[in-house]
Amino acid sequence: MATMESLIVTVNRIQRACTVLGDHGGDSALPTLWEALPSVVVVGGQSSGKSSVLESIVGRDFLPRGSGIVTRRPLVLQLHKTEQGVQEYGEFLHLPKKKFTDFAMVRKEIQDETDRVTGKSKQISPVPIHLSIYSPNVVNLTLIDLPGLTKVAVEGQPESIVKDIESMVRSYVEKPNCIILAITPANQDIATSDAMKLSREVDPTGERTFGVLTKLDLMDKGTNAVDVLEGRAYPLQHPWVGIVNRSQADINKNVDMIAARRREREFFATSPDYGHLASKMGSEYLAKLLSKHLESVIRARLPGITSLINKSIDELEAELSHLGRPVAVDAGAQLYTILELCRAFDRIFKEHLDGGRPGGDRIYGVFDHQLPAALRKLPFDRHLSLQNIRKVVSEADGYQPHLIAPEQGYRRLIDGALNYFRGPAEASVDAVHFLLKELVRRSIAETQELKRFPTLQAEIAGAANEALERFREDSKKTTLRLVDMESSYLTVDFFRKLPQEVEKSGNPTSLSADRYAEGHFRRIGSNVSSYVGMVSDTLRNTIPKAVVYCQVREAKQSLLDHFYTQVGKKEGKQLAQLLDEDPALMERRQQCAKRLELYKSARDEIDSVSWAR
Repeated sequence: MATMESLIVTVNRIQRACTVLGDHGGDSALPTLWEALPSVVVVGGQSSGKSSVLESIVGRDFLPRGSGIVTRRPLVLQLHKTEQGVQEYGEFLHLPKKKFTDFAMVRKEIQDETDRVTGKSKQISPVPIHLSIYSPNVVNLTLIDLPGLTKVAVEGQPESIVKDIESMVRSYVEKPNCIILAITPANQDIATSDAMKLSREVDPTGERTFGVLTKLDLMDKGTNAVDVLEGRAYPLQHPWVGIVNRSQADINKNVDMIAARRREREFFATSPDYGHLASKMGSEYLAKLLSKHLESVIRARLPGITSLINKSIDELEAELSHLGRPVAVDAGAQLYTILELCRAFDRIFKEHLDGGRPGGDRIYGVFDHQLPAALRKLPFDRHLSLQNIRKVVSEADGYQPHLIAPEQGYRRLIDGALNYFRGPAEASVDAVHFLLKELVRRSIAETQELKRFPTLQAEIAGAANEALERFREDSKKTTLRLVDMESSYLTVDFFRKLPQEVEKSGNPTSLSADRYAEGHFRRIGSNVSSYVGMVSDTLRNTIPKAVVYCQVREAKQSLLDHFYTQVGKKEGKQLAQLLDEDPALMERRQQCAKRLELYKSARDEIDSVSWAR
């Protein structure tokens, strides 16, 4: 059965893993989850004793020291209590699996890692350093140490440093789940404390603030901080805790923290001013107080934390499903995957054509609007002008004029007119070809499974477009044949009926009429125009049939047939190249899988604690 201590460890693990997995700029609910997890933020002015407080809680001398601004990056310090007898060590997030048993080297790595980001200047950076310390002498706790608040910029710092530090500190302490550890030196007027001023602004009720007075042993003789520690001078909802830091002489002599803790206990126990408060003073008491409070906060937040974890799990599972399973290494499985992906694309492409998705209706638009409009715009008026008819008929007659009807003139006029139909026929083929290519592009983009494989996308697009080119050539040949067939054999019955129709109209043809009179040529033009109109109506119906049969039908039935044949001949290495995923997508899947594993584990542990309550 899980204990509350194990729950704190779980929360520490979630916070650590959220950072590893990039939750700070993230997506979905992960940043919200990070903010929902409580942590203790250490706030204080420069030289207020923040470092000494942290080292006292840890029981190790491990933080960089010096004058001016020493902490130049946030330090996320996670303490993990181990069993007695286990060697203490530190581990940095940026150096995974490297254990530091020499805490002087921990101090050096903090300094070096700070310099790697900020340089050897006095600049600051909001990028945190993550350090975990495993020791039997600590309590399970997460502490975040921030750069000390300051009022003026020193040499080597920009003028904005004061506001920059305050903004960084505010970004942490404004979060409602942040527990503020406000450090104030006892030998400084509490009214001028930067830490208390800022904490009062973000936590006016004092619910989240723990006040810590340092350097009690350095106060002027005859003075004490009892009024503050007993909550009269500056009341908070949580008790004030006094701390006695190691002196500079102790630090210079390398007095270890265990001895320093002992001296601290002796100071409070033997102090006439603070003896009555001794059981609630000191760094050891502070660590236990914070850990206990953290436990109570976690208990109160359990429902919300669990809800956010469940939400994250749902989102991660949905995203993993969307990203798809990792690619198999077996050639047979890879071929199967490729064919399945092709079928998924083909299914979407057919849906576009058949009306399940938009786009196919535009092909009908070519036949219903574009083709009729093109046929109406053909220059028959110019071709059948009196001047051109006279010219064509005269040229067809040659040296011997026609006797009854200028048959050769008729044929030449009709051939010339029918030749104009080639343009709209080819334009219809090209228009449908363009629309089919666009539907291929859209179908590839809409095939979610294909997004993982840019190489396969390109191959499918190339194969589909090659097939469409073949279909276009066949379609052009067929539609132009339709036009040529109309020219190669005229409908004789149409012309046989013409004299009868004229006679019925009461104006029979006069065989003695002047065959070169204007009326004669007008009748020729009218007859040819009527015949061309009849052919136009025929082609308006047959060209769409040819285009659909040669292009649309073939695209539906055999768009990727040639590609399937080629893929079936490929070897394992070539198949693997087709399934070469986008590296960013592979990385995304791995991160999602790690997150999912983490949150499921956290949920199980939190659930076990919830049942144990």
